[in-house]
Amino acid sequence: MKAVEIIFWVCFAIVFYSYIGYGILLWLFVKIKSKKKNNNQSEQNFQPTVSLIVAAFNEADFIEKKIQNSLSLHYPEDKLKLLFVADGSSDNTVDIITQFSRVELHYKPERQGKSMAINRIMPFVKSEIVVFSDANTLLNKECIEEIVKHYQDEKVGAVAGEKVVRSINDSGNIAGDGEGLYWKYESFLKKLDAQFYSVVGAAGELFSIRTSLFEHVDKNVLLDDFIISMRICAKGYKVMYEPAAFATEAPSFSLKEEQKRKIRISAGGYQSVFMLKELLNIFKYGKLSFQYISHRVLRWIVCPWLLPIIFVTNALLLQPGNNLYIILFVCQCLFYVAATFGWLLAKSNKKVKLLYVAYYFLFMNWALYLGFIRFISNKQTVLWDKARRAESILPKT
Repeated sequence: MKAVEIIFWVCFAIVFYSYIGYGILLWLFVKIKSKKKNNNQSEQNFQPTVSLIVAAFNEADFIEKKIQNSLSLHYPEDKLKLLFVADGSSDNTVDIITQFSRVELHYKPERQGKSMAINRIMPFVKSEIVVFSDANTLLNKECIEEIVKHYQDEKVGAVAGEKVVRSINDSGNIAGDGEGLYWKYESFLKKLDAQFYSVVGAAGELFSIRTSLFEHVDKNVLLDDFIISMRICAKGYKVMYEPAAFATEAPSFSLKEEQKRKIRISAGGYQSVFMLKELLNIFKYGKLSFQYISHRVLRWIVCPWLLPIIFVTNALLLQPGNNLYIILFVCQCLFYVAATFGWLLAKSNKKVKLLYVAYYFLFMNWALYLGFIRFISNKQTVLWDKARRAESILPKT
């Protein structure tokens, strides 16, 4: 039983650290660090040349809004170039884009995935900074101005913007509530990550890089945004976080659509950890490895498999008079019961917040199991079927 007890506490400690402890530890480090006044950004008018790249596939219903939004961004027109890639689009996405003279369109009838689209367009980029944004998101007007400020620091190689998920007219879209809850916590951790050293991976809705640091992305890469930004980190540059630059997108149409999206991202997470295995070397990468392992590797690769181990070992440790293990086991049972009721309510598009938190936690981990199966079976293609989104709304400005 001693071995079972050790296994239980080790697994419990890892899961607790990954989801809660890491954030607490970062917060403490940042508090200590903040005592040293750090003011890297100057007040001068810093306006490097920028290219905004948008990869679109069959976005006819939304692409005009995206273009109008891009044209309205607050940045000198002579320093901001708009590049749209619409490879493989079979609707009238291309026809809509060609109506706008300021947008440079790159189109090929073959659909090879987003990574190949990015590889194809990057040789045409002559600007100092590249900003990537998804075709189904709307950017706040100041986002470019807010992003480029960070590049005054030569150690900054990339800047991650914020992702905002909004429910339609703030109504109770269950999938949207889950996404929003997750991204609020992720945003909190990103802020701490950046203050400590560097953000560990950027999201494709809105992120930017120094053009000179771009590396060709393998055609089979599933999470191009994560791989691109982490390879820049591996070169010794930092990825900063700018919450004042944000991309707003509608929530998934349903929990089924959200699960489809989460599974493909999970498969990409496993692939990314395999491709970036050198970053596990904490002796070489120091702070970056610490953050990468704590924030990504444990949550994506390790913790999902520890949850059933914690439950089973806790059950084996139940003995009369051992109140601690009894209490912990009861808490686990209540958590899974709460998640079950949260799932049943979610299916009816109803939500009790406490129950829904438990459900969404398991929902994400279940997607990681399914994503692992996709990864090892090599069944996740780069040519993803788009998850349906609820009707889009304009972001706050």
